[in-house]
Amino acid sequence: MSHRIVSRVVSGAIAGVFLSGLFMASASAHHGWEWAEKEQMQLRGVVKSVSLAPPHPRLEVQTANDGLWRVELSNPSQTERAGFVEGSAKAGDQIAATGNRAKDHTEKRMKAVQITVGGKTYDIYPERIQKGQ
Repeated sequence: MSHRIVSRVVSGAIAGVFLSGLFMASASAHHGWEWAEKEQMQLRGVVKSVSLAPPHPRLEVQTANDGLWRVELSNPSQTERAGFVEGSAKAGDQIAATGNRAKDHTEKRMKAVQITVGGKTYDIYPERIQKGQ
């Protein structure tokens, strides 16, 4: 192989490793819990909208005193396994959510581990529900 071909192959491999690393860091940041506080909180309000679309189903929830919050659930498959499916919540429903708030308090966002809508409770991340919640 000529020096030019070897150089291109090595450059391509390095670029591939670099891009792969960027993708993995991005996926980890998106799917991890590092962005959320360790302590859990409870949020009560009225559902404004529901989206079950990937990567994470979410609800927009209007609270009485703190404005509009984004309540993120798990991936669509896990959310469905928890029993939360199309029609489980709709605009106007009262909701109680337990979860982990974003560390950045300028963001009104939480990752829910458990939600209650219409008297039915959905354990989205049962293994993460802290005792006493």
